[in-house]
Amino acid sequence: MATKIRLQRGGRKNHAFYPIVIADSRAPRDGRFIERIGSYDPNTNPATISLNFERALYWINVGAIPTDTVRNILSREGVMLMKHLQGGVKKGAFNEEEAQRRFDAWKAEKTAKLEAIKNKEVSDKQADAKKRLDEEAKKNEAKAEAVAKKKAEIAAAKAEAEAKAAAEAAAAEAPEGEAAPAAEGEAAAE
Repeated sequence: MATKIRLQRGGRKNHAFYPIVIADSRAPRDGRFIERIGSYDPNTNPATISLNFERALYWINVGAIPTDTVRNILSREGVMLMKHLQGGVKKGAFNEEEAQRRFDAWKAEKTAKLEAIKNKEVSDKQADAKKRLDEEAKKNEAKAEAVAKKKAEIAAAKAEAEAKAAAEAAAAEAPEGEAAPAAEGEAAAE
């Protein structure tokens, strides 16, 4: 029986989730499987992978053939490297401790790179948020200046209208007051 390590479709529409399973190569994609060894979630950034490392290594060593995507996942997690290192131990190129040291060094480097990517992404998000906040503050200042200018124009127009009304009221009162004494003066002259 030929076995394959493959992804099995799960999740919902537009939000796929893939269990990583060991299945008979003749079984349908979402059909029967022998063992579930992990999961792959491409919806996160970076993609989230949960994998039972020992079982994946066991199945690779007994001849299970991974699909292309699963091979990439296993390479990313180090299963293929460990298989390669175990082959070197079997050939006598180096011992088990050296193989484990090389694997640990690779894993530490891989983890550091992944953390650097995550930190860069977080800092980029923070910088973008700060930039948007600064732009919004500038827009708010410009809008506040425009509102203040408009309020000043309205207040000036209102003051001008009140001054004009007061002048008209004063002008209206003054001729009546001036016309009455002039009329009295004319009456006295006659």
